[in-house]
Amino acid sequence: MRNSQRRNLHNRSVKSNLNRLEKNYRAVLSAGKKDEAAKLLPAVTSALDKAVKYGVLSRPTVNRKKSRLTVAQHRAA
Repeated sequence: MRNSQRRNLHNRSVKSNLNRLEKNYRAVLSAGKKDEAAKLLPAVTSALDKAVKYGVLSRPTVNRKKSRLTVAQHRAA
């Protein structure tokens, strides 16, 4: 298997996992479970930072996502 194909598969699985984490976080927020959302936010931001570390996403994209997730949490509070 070519390196580019291997990286593409890995990056796709990482992005899929990130989307799942973000979707779960937003679902918890919309359900009004603020305490549970506060516990999930560090896990989501950590996963996003790890995606930057491995080159899956760019730093500005992750900063924007983290900012929007945090703002959503503060609006729900």
